[in-house]
Amino acid sequence: MKRIQGWGNLETDYPVPEPARVYLEKVVGKPHHQKNISIEELIRKIPPTRLSAHPLINTDPEQRLRHARGQSLNDWIDMCDGLVNTFPDGVAYPETDADVRALIEFAQSGNVNLIPYGGGSSVVGHLTPPGEGPPTLSVDMQRMNQLIHLSEENFEATFGAGVNGPQLEAQLKGHGFVLGHFPQSWEYSSLGGWIATRSVGQQSYHYGRIEPLFVKGHLETPAGPMDLPHFPKSAAGPDLRHLVLGSEARLGIITQATMRIRRLPEEEHFYAAFFPNFEIGVEAVRKIAQSELAVSMVRLSDPMETETTFQLSGEEKLVNIAKKGLSLFGHGEERCMLIYGLTGTRAENRLADRQLAHIVRSHQGMLIKFYLGKAWIEKRFLTPYLRNTLWDLGYALDTLETALPWEKLHSGRQAIYHAISHAMEGDNEPVLIFSHISHVYTNGGSMYVTYLFRRSQDPHQTLAHWQKMKGAASQAITALGGTISHQHGVGIDHKPFLSVEKDPLSMQVLKNIIKTVDPEQIMNAGKLIDTD
Repeated sequence: MKRIQGWGNLETDYPVPEPARVYLEKVVGKPHHQKNISIEELIRKIPPTRLSAHPLINTDPEQRLRHARGQSLNDWIDMCDGLVNTFPDGVAYPETDADVRALIEFAQSGNVNLIPYGGGSSVVGHLTPPGEGPPTLSVDMQRMNQLIHLSEENFEATFGAGVNGPQLEAQLKGHGFVLGHFPQSWEYSSLGGWIATRSVGQQSYHYGRIEPLFVKGHLETPAGPMDLPHFPKSAAGPDLRHLVLGSEARLGIITQATMRIRRLPEEEHFYAAFFPNFEIGVEAVRKIAQSELAVSMVRLSDPMETETTFQLSGEEKLVNIAKKGLSLFGHGEERCMLIYGLTGTRAENRLADRQLAHIVRSHQGMLIKFYLGKAWIEKRFLTPYLRNTLWDLGYALDTLETALPWEKLHSGRQAIYHAISHAMEGDNEPVLIFSHISHVYTNGGSMYVTYLFRRSQDPHQTLAHWQKMKGAASQAITALGGTISHQHGVGIDHKPFLSVEKDPLSMQVLKNIIKTVDPEQIMNAGKLIDTD
């Protein structure tokens, strides 16, 4: 059973070991323990539906509550502390394109706002119903999750857009294939959501971001059905797939998508390495990217994330031994951990491993071929559950991300850290901030920042703290010339910064496209861009 308050299913937990609790109290202070508002109290807050009856629409209060928010910190404060004040008026579970078309026609006839719902994993406000205006209908795509067609000759597979990560890979694995798109939200995020937000998987260095994987798709839009053309490659005008990629449902609802797939790899390994400091680690990772080694991922943690990972592991004795061993090789408190993946044939992996080892050693690095890499891959989809435990202990946790050119990554990290910590100085609240470089390119990399602070006894204060830090960090990112989103999309939270990234003419072109496809503005109104 999926949680209403928090991440994931009710059966899975990620405990915080006692030494880690002591560590967190030392860094950010003793937390204020608070209980979540009860589900019964939340349900009592839900007003009567404003929708007329329809055979595809469920107006049950609990179903409306389950679709009211996503997974941003704002959403957590709303749902756990009881600040939620807007709800969808109903939830629909279409099973066919015809069902989706019927729901759009229903929305057009009654001036209803439609919000597609994949797995509910959005962290930037994609799923929040507007506070004012017409009724809202959440369109849950989970029943459109089948493998529709697989071409072994063309290495392509077509799915219903509501398929989630585990369902998709299970269906492909039975045929000996893999898509390889593994965002941390993989357990609950959907194919349609990946496309609509330009998602990136953890092994995108090998498999690619969602853009090159997306071959074609079908949308149901207010202006009619849209079928994207399908060719191996084409120079016949602009590629309309890129209107759909990142469109965040403003153009319509993606119902089917054809994806490029690969044969299952012969073997796959994950290992670790350590560098004496972040600057040297960044140089090594840049060299790896620009040498175009055949690795599937590289993830470089900064010193604070490396230490926090150790503290939260629950392996106190092993961590102490590791630290002593690393110190003998000159890796002290500024040490940084690299996790890297090898995915392919045995020969390919051996060659890539030798090449990477040479770069690591030439940058004062130390390779670790046991435990750490295996532990990371085993827990990579479990770690989001840690957020539940931390919340219950009294700590709020949020993430943000950007992409910067190599020459700005180090100074950019410092600027973002300063912005977040400085935002809280007036409130005398310390913040634990750490980050990693999660995706690399020849011309730069993405930086994924996590910040943790104490929940306040007043949830409005917790929200205000988050708004200060998120706003300050976003301003720092745009001042650096970084993208406001490398992989999470725009939604509500990043919308004020989209016009910094795109010039006025580009913004107007985007508005005009949306108005052409959705003249009545019934598709996820208020997200991505204001069209008024």
